[in-house]
Amino acid sequence: MSIPRAPLLLGLAGLLPFLWGAATLVSGDLAAWGVRNIGPRFAGPFVMLQYGTIILAFMSGVLWGFATRAEGEAAAVGYGLSVVPALWVFFTVGGGPATSAIYLIAGFIGLLALDWHFWRQQLAPEWWMQLRLLLTVVVVSCLSLLVV
Repeated sequence: MSIPRAPLLLGLAGLLPFLWGAATLVSGDLAAWGVRNIGPRFAGPFVMLQYGTIILAFMSGVLWGFATRAEGEAAAVGYGLSVVPALWVFFTVGGGPATSAIYLIAGFIGLLALDWHFWRQQLAPEWWMQLRLLLTVVVVSCLSLLVV
């Protein structure tokens, strides 16, 4: 099944801060332009780490929504699992750019496993894993620039 247009376009748009941050890491001129025109927190590691933190917390809410579709013990497990990304990012990110990037990468890979869990239980849309795999590959690739 193909990914519906709205989720695909919104998901791709959500990659822009990661892609912009990566571009400003590899281009000193672009980084200087960004710092000068939109501020230092919107360039390099700052934009990727801040936005990655926000997105992991946001995805906890998405997973919570999936858990509402379950019943009984499956719902309880789903609610418990849904808060993991937000707690992960709260307790791990903040120890410097490289360390934070490593924890965010682990968080996004872990999120992909949670996405699969909810998808496998048919609580997420049929196309969900196609979208999440695409987005996760790009996010992890961008964040990995902070680790090298």
